[in-house]
Amino acid sequence: MKNLLDYTRQELSCWLEDNGIRPFRAGQISKWICIRQAESFEEMTDLSKELRKKLEAHFYIRRLVVEEKRVSVDTTEKFLFRLNDGLHIESVLIPGKDHFTLCVSSQVGCAQDCRFCLTARGGFIRNLTVGEILAQIRDIRSYLMQKAIDPLKLSNIVFMGMGEPLANYQNLIKSLETITDMDYGFKFSPRHVTVSTSGLVPKITQLGLDTGVNLAVSLNATTDELRSELMPINRKYPLKQLLEACRTFTMKPRNKITFEYILMKGVNDSKEDSLRLVKLLSPIKAKINLIPFNEYEESGFKRPSQKDISDFLQILLDRNFTAIIRKSKGDDILAACGQLKAKLPL
Repeated sequence: MKNLLDYTRQELSCWLEDNGIRPFRAGQISKWICIRQAESFEEMTDLSKELRKKLEAHFYIRRLVVEEKRVSVDTTEKFLFRLNDGLHIESVLIPGKDHFTLCVSSQVGCAQDCRFCLTARGGFIRNLTVGEILAQIRDIRSYLMQKAIDPLKLSNIVFMGMGEPLANYQNLIKSLETITDMDYGFKFSPRHVTVSTSGLVPKITQLGLDTGVNLAVSLNATTDELRSELMPINRKYPLKQLLEACRTFTMKPRNKITFEYILMKGVNDSKEDSLRLVKLLSPIKAKINLIPFNEYEESGFKRPSQKDISDFLQILLDRNFTAIIRKSKGDDILAACGQLKAKLPL
């Protein structure tokens, strides 16, 4: 039996047609799963009993297991999900003024080995399936419904959880197809979906051709020497290649690429760093999120002083960049940027 969430609507249409069933039923089934939160095929009352039995014989609908939920003082919530094979991932529900953002994982662990990231310490275990990616969204919307909150208040998705999304590209793209299906899927506007990457250059280009979602690039250094030390991916795709891929990234005229720059005391927070950042990003339609380092035990890095953070920002603003200091939420429960780890094997 197969997880129904692993199938895009088009794939389900093909399966139905191959089995002598009119393919338009795929839209009805998708609505039951993504919008109506069906727990079983028996609930799909606009389908014939015969079709429901056939679906039940070939597919299953299953939720992730919430093994632990932690709530931050700022009301950010971190969910530890157990997968069917016993492995774990984490997702973070981030409250906004009148909406929620869900930070989803794309892999169990991560192979990128960024020195400042807690997820990297657990190594890479495996890619998430399409169904496991989508289940995070489906289950969190169900959770909101249980709290009498309109599930559509969850309006933003960021692929900034565990893993490198572009290293799980095929499953990412199939997930995005369902996430941004405005008729039968989860109904997220592509402009409210962001995929973050450490810098897998060929897939950056492909993402722009395949989707209309936003791109965020974890930059964190302004020289190849330092970036290669902090982020080994830079040894394969150095700054020149990365920034050229960003410069030519296919996107709507008014859109900008978000560059995430984690500020680490005495590492990348100097005036010289900020001026080099200006030079690097001037040819690109860019906005910059400065993220003061979120400390954790044995990290080896420290957060800069508030003055150094403000001075760094001011240099960017004085040169007409769109730049902000991103307030990290959930750092007291290790739910902030770079702090996700879950229960990974040692």
